[in-house]
Amino acid sequence: MLRKLFYNTWLNAEEEAAEALRSGQRHREGWKVMIICITVAFSLTMIKYLGDVRFFGASLKNLGLEGLAANFDASMSSPAHGQLLRLAHWVGIIIFSYLVIPVLLIKLLFKEKLSDYGLRFKGAFKDGYLYLIMLVVMVPLVLFFSTTASFQARYPFYELSEREALFPYFWTWELLYFLQFFALEFFFRGFMVHGTKKHFGFYSVFVMTIPYCMIHFGKPLPETISAIVAGIVLGTLSLKSRSVYLGVAIHYSVGITMDLCALWQKGLL
Repeated sequence: MLRKLFYNTWLNAEEEAAEALRSGQRHREGWKVMIICITVAFSLTMIKYLGDVRFFGASLKNLGLEGLAANFDASMSSPAHGQLLRLAHWVGIIIFSYLVIPVLLIKLLFKEKLSDYGLRFKGAFKDGYLYLIMLVVMVPLVLFFSTTASFQARYPFYELSEREALFPYFWTWELLYFLQFFALEFFFRGFMVHGTKKHFGFYSVFVMTIPYCMIHFGKPLPETISAIVAGIVLGTLSLKSRSVYLGVAIHYSVGITMDLCALWQKGLL
């Protein structure tokens, strides 16, 4: 299984990069890599700063939009639904940075197909058995770490109050969470991996894994270390299938399992 997943994928990716070199595409792929790397740095910066509602509100004030800033701050601090709106704002910035910006670059600047960057259903789930294997491995680990204080303090992002029903706010958050995972998988395993594979070959997976690991800084240590392994495995799966959809399914399944386990450990489920 490991040979089929890693070794064969490595050979195919290296051959594709070599073919790009032989056909004279290396220069074009080089400048595309530069644009992708700059976009990654810019997008991560956007999420770090504009995803913070306090910074966003202050920025509106600095732009002279004081009325809009006041309405924004009032909505974000609403005792009724402010928490969900803050999370929705964060997800909106992620979708814009991880999905909208790369899509515009691919279509308008690179003039390529989105299906070449992992947004294709054909062959997406032919390795579906790996989905089950990863769940079998991950679920016991999630159950174990859900007993720790650091895990329970972090998850779920939507803090369910005592006696609060799961519907509508918690399940609305889980839908937003799915959209966040979709954008994230496209950005790292689609835009980065498939956008740089003709230059870096199989090593595009490892280039992608560096910033992917770094966005987990601040989370529990086991999760951040796991992100390194997950980045390599999910990146390789994307290269092999040329699709990010299996990665979305795996990532979201683990994510919602983490949330439900945390609620269970807190006695809120």
